[in-house]
This record gives sequence, C-alpha cells and structure tokens, in this order.
Amino acid sequence: MAEFGNDPGLWAARAVGASAGAAVSLVYLLPKSRREAAGRFFTGLACGLIFGGPAGVWLAGRLEMSASLSAFETMLAGSAAASLTAWWALGILARLAERYGAPPRQR
Repeated sequence: MAEFGNDPGLWAARAVGASAGAAVSLVYLLPKSRREAAGRFFTGLACGLIFGGPAGVWLAGRLEMSASLSAFETMLAGSAAASLTAWWALGILARLAERYGAPPRQR
C-alpha cells in the first residue's frame, strides 16, 4: 500500500489531479453561468484535495494495480477521480432539484 506523508511531491500530485478533475467536469457538463463554473471548480478542487488519497488507494485496489503504481500516481489518479466525481454527484442533484423542486412562493 502507498505511504502518504507530507511529501511536497504528493501535495503537488493532489493539486494537479484535483485541478484536472475539476476542469474536466466543466467540459463534460457545461455550466450555466460563471458563478456555477466557479462553484463547481472549487468544489471539485476541495474534494480532490481532501479525498484524493483514499480514492486513489480504493481505485488502485479495485483495478488490482496497487503494486504497479507509485504513491505519486495513486494520489494523482485518486485526486482527479474524486474531483470529477464530486461535481457529477452534486451537479446532477442540483439540476434535479432545480427541475423537480417546488416552485418559489409568490408574495
């Protein structure tokens, strides 16, 4: 299993992976406004930084590649996957709530 410490290289892998995942999420499901784009990007970035390690270990285990991947590769892939997945889950829920939610009250 990969050892994740406070190595600057692993933090760089987290940041690059999280940024890449957030950027890809913007391309695949286009935002409706700049505000939505910024919210999605920063949500993906935060989730990639926070959950990158566990997601990478889980992915490497599921794909049976734990022995083949370095800690850097595991962190990079995990951060990108966590970042991309964060918006897909939140974005789909937000759009469903917008579409099927109760209309605003009239005063």
